[in-house]
Amino acid sequence: QVQLVESGGGLVQAGGSLTLSCAASGRTLSRNAMGWFRQAPGKEREFVATINWFGSGTYIDSVKGRFTISRDNGKNTVYLQMNSLKPEDTAVYYCGLKESMYGSDDPYEYAYWGQGTQVTVSS
Repeated sequence: QVQLVESGGGLVQAGGSLTLSCAASGRTLSRNAMGWFRQAPGKEREFVATINWFGSGTYIDSVKGRFTISRDNGKNTVYLQMNSLKPEDTAVYYCGLKESMYGSDDPYEYAYWGQGTQVTVSS
């Protein structure tokens, strides 16, 4: 059974940084694409970034140049480094596992999800 556990969220001032982690168990991630999504209160789940099995990342325009997705297959973990955080980045962040080597911005294409980690950016 696949389990994903996110960590690293918290409260940070605008302009600050956080690194989110998503640790997987029950599955070796090396051949799976992974994604980070976020959901703010009253809004739908929004794509943030995805990484292919070979390490190539894709981002939503609003985070390009500020966020970096990476993976450590040896640790079965995916990361989201978030710099220059803005209040509009405030949301619960979720990681997802896709049953494919190639990522997607569609949350319905992800088979497994973690429980989420709260990121709050104060102005």
